[in-house]
Amino acid sequence: MYRIVKIFFLLISVFFLALAMYFFIGSPPIKKNITWGVDFSQMQAENLGLDWKKTYLAILDDLGAKNIKLHIQWDWVEGERDEFFFNDIDWQINQAQKYKAKLIYVLGMKTGRWPECHLPEWFNGLSKQEQQEELLEYIQEVVLRYKNQDTIMYWQAENEPLFRFGECPWYDKDFLKKEVQLIKSLDPLRQVIVSDSGELSPWIGVSSIGDVVGVTMYRRVWTRITDGYGFYWTSIFPPVSYFKKAELVGKLTGKKVICVELQVEPWALKPFFDVSLEEQEKTMNLTQFRKNIEFARKTGLDEFYLWGVEWQYWLKEKHNKPEIWNEAKKLFGDSNY
Repeated sequence: MYRIVKIFFLLISVFFLALAMYFFIGSPPIKKNITWGVDFSQMQAENLGLDWKKTYLAILDDLGAKNIKLHIQWDWVEGERDEFFFNDIDWQINQAQKYKAKLIYVLGMKTGRWPECHLPEWFNGLSKQEQQEELLEYIQEVVLRYKNQDTIMYWQAENEPLFRFGECPWYDKDFLKKEVQLIKSLDPLRQVIVSDSGELSPWIGVSSIGDVVGVTMYRRVWTRITDGYGFYWTSIFPPVSYFKKAELVGKLTGKKVICVELQVEPWALKPFFDVSLEEQEKTMNLTQFRKNIEFARKTGLDEFYLWGVEWQYWLKEKHNKPEIWNEAKKLFGDSNY
């Protein structure tokens, strides 16, 4: 019996060693042509006390970004049931068209930025079935309104919808499939992105649902253990781990993997605009920005969206610290960066 147990643990050890070697050792080929974009949230810009339209135009004009992922909050669009406010979104799409930029439109209830799920107040008193019916109606309104806009490159259904992070009423894989099916039935010409945690998920679950797999890439963050206690840590995952997982997804499903969130802003113990600049710099500064960009290049992926462009503009405009913003400009203005 002892010998059997010993052999079992030996085999388990060999398996995990082989797994570690597969995902942690190697150097992926660096892509010559990399697409760089940014994530933009009107809500985040306003939370930072910025003029959101001025910020958006600066992204298009001064920064020179030609690829933008729009995080649209449901509660901002349908604050009153069956009454839709699209003026701000219309403006963002029209400006993107003017500057010949391409958009990823994130729609659903979990669309990024805390608390992740952005729910209208009237939503809370409904049953789960009623909530899902209303969400599908909202998605239909959005897709029908904007599907003829050439500047929209992809739809993204929710934001990390199977990753339990944020304040959300439920997580439902079967319903996610309904959302994607609805989007594709209304707009069969566009692919649908479904995203997942880059570090804490194998990506297989979402790859079976969407047309494109979107992943995150966070390098230095604050981790909460209990109230008032936590620590900063740097991710242990090397660039090759992203390449290997993307390769595995490709072999199993034929789906492309892109990075829809590359960290270029702080991740502190609370919203970074409530902590000092010194504290913010523990997880993001010019040196860390450069490290994150270089790390991204080494993953072998060829499309990245910078998460935190609003913060960079906030530093520039509110604190007279344009260094990171100016460094980011090189990505969009210099093909040899």
